[in-house]
Amino acid sequence: MGYDVLLIRYGELALKGKNRSDFEDRLLRNIRNKLKDFPDVKVKKTYGRMLVELNGQAYPPVVERLQEVFGVVGVSPAKRVPTELQALQQAAVALIREQPTQPATFKIAAKRSIKSFPHKSMELNHLIGGYVLKNVDGIKVDVHQPEITVHVEVRAEAAYVYGDDIPGPGGLPVGASGRVALLLSGGIDSPVAGYLALKRGAELQAIHFHSYPFTSERAKQKVIDLAQILTRYGGKIRLHVVPFTEIQTQIRQKCEESYSVTVMRRMMFRIAERIAHKEKALALVTGENLGQVASQTLESMYTINHVIRMPVLRPVVGMDKQEIMNIAKRIGTYETSILPYEDCCTVFLPKSPKTRPDLNATERTESNLDVERLVQEAVDATEVLDLSPDKREEEFTFF
Repeated sequence: MGYDVLLIRYGELALKGKNRSDFEDRLLRNIRNKLKDFPDVKVKKTYGRMLVELNGQAYPPVVERLQEVFGVVGVSPAKRVPTELQALQQAAVALIREQPTQPATFKIAAKRSIKSFPHKSMELNHLIGGYVLKNVDGIKVDVHQPEITVHVEVRAEAAYVYGDDIPGPGGLPVGASGRVALLLSGGIDSPVAGYLALKRGAELQAIHFHSYPFTSERAKQKVIDLAQILTRYGGKIRLHVVPFTEIQTQIRQKCEESYSVTVMRRMMFRIAERIAHKEKALALVTGENLGQVASQTLESMYTINHVIRMPVLRPVVGMDKQEIMNIAKRIGTYETSILPYEDCCTVFLPKSPKTRPDLNATERTESNLDVERLVQEAVDATEVLDLSPDKREEEFTFF
């Protein structure tokens, strides 16, 4: 069966009440942008659905792109047929016959959205199901666990016949929930946190702290590559690369060693909040995971958070490492994250970092720094890189 159209389902958006059309319009723009490399493909919105008109384009690469668009719950390649019973029956038989392996059982799931069609949904199930039984050898009806469900939708403009859904990523359309600033390291957790923020509809900007020459240009390139991978899911991403060498050097020279990680994270948060304000982002996002390292105990999070007023979102805080790694592998960031290039968080690590830092003690040792000057100089010297999915990456080798 040649497919004419892809039916897109977007579940959660249907619950948005009066804001529903805003979410749908955002999803429509995101889908069109994602499919702009297919000039013949057209996307349009109908009530409760979006339709991707293939116009001769093979559907697998289009579906592959749609599986990276948040807000898409499922995609069904469908055959458009006239709103006539005989056409629906013949399309149902053709769909079953063209399966790679002929199913032993099936059911029909029909629904009509126009009352003028002469057969009600239940009646359609019987009429099409009976036709399939007569014309496909050996097949049986199983309404509980069929090997294939033949969906039939009768709408005003046409009728559609299709098989089971191809799952999409779900979530909300990117841009529907405002803008956030992700603290992006070269590790496994923060790219996953960024991905999950995108999944809830946030538009992403990324902030990376770079301590050259303590960290190498390859380490910086690794972070650029991670942000580039995230553009597949979030569209354009602005990456801010903050020079952090002077701050880390000052912390090492002037602060108590066991508090150096806590002070370093407080400086990062101050800088990130300032950049976020500048870029009109309303929250910070981190890859922090409760109890994973010294700076991720509740006491550490409390002491570090104390220097900013902006909300901090921690999408992976309740996951274990294996869960985070599984997501990283699925979204394509894992292999880049495990490349052996250091980031600034591993520079000057103390032998015994405070896992339960005291706020007053932290502020005492931090008072040895000229905090305002260091923060502002870092913000002013920040390098900005604009990344987009269609940007041609320059060839780069890590070896």
